Amino acid sequence: QESMHAYAANVYTTVIEELMKGKQRKFISVEQEFFRLWWDMVATDTQKQQVHQLLQEGRLEFVIGGQVMHDEAVTLIDDQILQLTEGHGFLYETFGFRPQFSWHVDPFGASATTPTLFALAGFNAHLISRIDYDLKADMQKNKKLQFVWQGSPSLSARQEIFTHVMDQYSYCTPSQLPFSNRSGFFWNGFATFPDPPKDGVYPNMSLPVTDANLHLYAQTMVANIKERAAWFRTGEVLWPWGCDKQFFNASVQYSNMDLLVDYINKHSAEFGVTVQYATVSDYFQAVYSRNLTWETRDSQDFLPYSTEPFQAWTGFYTSRSTLKGIARRASSLLYAGESFFTQYVQKHPEGSICKCKALKQLQSLRWAVSEVQHHDGITGTESPKVKDMYLNNLMYGMFNVKKLMASIIFDINNAKKNGEVYSSVYTKGSGKPDVDLYVVVYNPLAWNITTFVTVSVSSEAMSVYDELGHSVPAQVQSSVESQSTYDLYILVEISGLSYRKYSIKPLDGQQSAFVGSSIKYRRRDLTRAGQQSQQLFPVVNSCYQIVFDQNTNLMHSITDRETNQTVQFTQEFLEYHVNGDTKKGPISDNYLFAPNASAVPVSKAVGLEVMFGNLMTEIRQYFYSNVTSQDYIYAVYTRLYSVPEGYDGKLLCHRIEQEYSVGPLELNREAVLRTSTNLNTRQLLYTDNNGYQMQKRPFKAYVNNTVARNYYPMVQTAYIEDDTTRLMLLAERAHGVSSQGNGQVEVMLHRRLWNNLQWDLNNNLTLNDSSVVRPVIWLILGAKDVTNTLYRTSGLALEHRPVVMFGALSGGDKPKLPRQLQQNSVRDLPVTVPPNLHLQTLSIPGWRYSSNHAEQVRSIHMGEQKQGDADFSRVLLRIRHLYEVGEDPVLSQPVMVDLKSLLKGLGSVAAVEERSLTGTWDVNTLERWKWKTAQYPGKGFFNSTETSEDFIVTVHPKEIRTFFVYFQVQ
Repeated sequence: QESMHAYAANVYTTVIEELMKGKQRKFISVEQEFFRLWWDMVATDTQKQQVHQLLQEGRLEFVIGGQVMHDEAVTLIDDQILQLTEGHGFLYETFGFRPQFSWHVDPFGASATTPTLFALAGFNAHLISRIDYDLKADMQKNKKLQFVWQGSPSLSARQEIFTHVMDQYSYCTPSQLPFSNRSGFFWNGFATFPDPPKDGVYPNMSLPVTDANLHLYAQTMVANIKERAAWFRTGEVLWPWGCDKQFFNASVQYSNMDLLVDYINKHSAEFGVTVQYATVSDYFQAVYSRNLTWETRDSQDFLPYSTEPFQAWTGFYTSRSTLKGIARRASSLLYAGESFFTQYVQKHPEGSICKCKALKQLQSLRWAVSEVQHHDGITGTESPKVKDMYLNNLMYGMFNVKKLMASIIFDINNAKKNGEVYSSVYTKGSGKPDVDLYVVVYNPLAWNITTFVTVSVSSEAMSVYDELGHSVPAQVQSSVESQSTYDLYILVEISGLSYRKYSIKPLDGQQSAFVGSSIKYRRRDLTRAGQQSQQLFPVVNSCYQIVFDQNTNLMHSITDRETNQTVQFTQEFLEYHVNGDTKKGPISDNYLFAPNASAVPVSKAVGLEVMFGNLMTEIRQYFYSNVTSQDYIYAVYTRLYSVPEGYDGKLLCHRIEQEYSVGPLELNREAVLRTSTNLNTRQLLYTDNNGYQMQKRPFKAYVNNTVARNYYPMVQTAYIEDDTTRLMLLAERAHGVSSQGNGQVEVMLHRRLWNNLQWDLNNNLTLNDSSVVRPVIWLILGAKDVTNTLYRTSGLALEHRPVVMFGALSGGDKPKLPRQLQQNSVRDLPVTVPPNLHLQTLSIPGWRYSSNHAEQVRSIHMGEQKQGDADFSRVLLRIRHLYEVGEDPVLSQPVMVDLKSLLKGLGSVAAVEERSLTGTWDVNTLERWKWKTAQYPGKGFFNSTETSEDFIVTVHPKEIRTFFVYFQVQ
């Protein structure tokens, strides 16, 4: 909002005006969030007409076209797709325009997921800038900044994309003028916050072009163009003109540039250069038409990113961990809300909920989750007040979707509307009263799940029943959080995209929940632990035996009971001490991680309490700075689950769940949890790109900053392994992760920093984050083939934990059996896919555009776009194959899916259209440019693979298939 006021609204207003004044002028625009704010709040009818005209003439071009330019390191693939789909839907509905090029110039490093997504969205070329400084220098020297990138090993050539890496000058015009001490090319100066200057005079306005300096200016520009030309293979040079927060006074910009462009072209024989205004499309079209043969790059990414020897941009993988966690919870709640609402609309056409209002509730969260994917959002590289804005928008959207889900259950069950029965989605710490509670638990995944949900209760004496009045296995124990409440763990079994209802009653003499019993061990002094012989005790379930050493209260080993393999296993918290004074050396900040030395152990004493129970054992470890400290500085809660006979406990049993409590930290400390094993891993680490694919991370030794440059982002998954055994880590938010020693993996959990770098101080980017963070990581240990079958489904089970809503039973009513739960008709069939597929999207987007392109363009041209209600008849469905080719003998096979049968619980499928990733292209008409490579010497177009005959589709490894589904109207 502040940016709109300070400069961004003026960018669109003045650029549109200036483009109308000169046919040669062009402009590119990226982020739809800003453009949509201008379009909705500022633009006049005349300006809107002009935008339509300029798009048709190709002089205004939207590139990428997502809501934001998303970060690539710490974002989840689902959220990248969401924010692209949001922006593309708006552009196609409003203008019939479909972006075909990227401009990913500012994210801090480049993931290999992005080229695949952009190819699936129909892009012809991809453009990036921020990669390692030493690698860029090497590529530049050897004219290798352009290549065809096969980002996915399984999709390889089918979804490859031509990629252009910007040279060392990156995306901003170089502003040095050899003939003046004033800057050049930024004639409108720099934006001021929070208000534009009253007199219109901005700081640092560049030297205007005059008759006296025109030749010198032209010489400067031409020299830079020629320097760059030497780094590329074709005679076209992409010369970006502009930078951050530019063009808010486009008149002074274009009038100066026009003089330069005309002058150079009049003297092109002398200069050896001609210049024209261009869009990204113009540039790539020119390079494509050269018909050269390009080198291919495999699926290796460009992470991490360093800008100079002591500037490793690996701190932001963890910065503002709370924001990272809430952004992911919000994304997960949105995922649940979308499928819940879609089923409601299809199954209950007579339902009383206003669909338009419901869609607005979902949109508020779609937009909040989209905007926080920005490369200065979820990254934690924003000032505190901007972070607060992201959080407020996320919390508001979550509140709306919780309200919507509760009102849907209400409506389906025709409950008596006495008071707010379904108050909210359960959050820890909202201690509930003693009355009979009932909880409704929704499983947002398209698989049957068996898991535990936790409810906070005020007494140990509790019984839990399902809809039919049968007793449900549960365990209650004193809460970690507070003395006065208890945690009730309920074992739930729920089929795909379905919900179940459980009632919780104070004990009524019948079967009660198991009560966990506590054993507290003496606090141990780690400094003296070496003097005694080990006193080991085991905690066991049917998959693992975890052994603790009573002398240290630390973990000692884990045995995988299936293979009888024992792995030495210890965990400790350490802190990197970092410098905050620029005079004393490199600093850590929101972006950068620059440790002074090796990490230092933080705790000299450990307390231990074990809660033993029939369903779960919870090991609570408290880490103190010394034996006499009052308060612990760190805690780990490790949970091991036992599943009764008759339940499918495979995933639960193999999960060692850990929740950490970290903070508040001291200033200039970066907290890590280091897990050390006796696995001979050769210091090789594997981490994921965006929850989509894995990357191999061999440890690399550098002259400087080796620790920080060996940190990588873990968005969802990381693992280490030896020849037989693998240790997997699954996360519910992004973290920096590294292997600093053989058999080790360390996760950065929290950072608290302050520095005196002027730029950081000016922008309030010092990360003085005094919060306590509570991240969760699931560990899986076992033979490689076993972990292979578990980790994809487990990662999604952690990401999409069941949504718990609850209410009170008034006056001891027996809960009425909702029709929904009697499973007596085809309408109640669950939606289930095989374990190697993931139902990635089931939603009602609401767009009103025609899926026939000619029809859509015609209606926009005739001004006939339908205003008014959203379209509720079109359902967006995405299915993703979770495995790579050859990763698993069974799970890596292609899968045939009968869409009609998959969705029969929602109704009778009448028609299916296969679409591009964001929905704006019919895949049968999408033709992407095919660039010549040594493998494929021909140039031409990619056509889509196969279309669905009779609603049956075959999904191949790593494919993401997108469909519009229409149901028969009842």
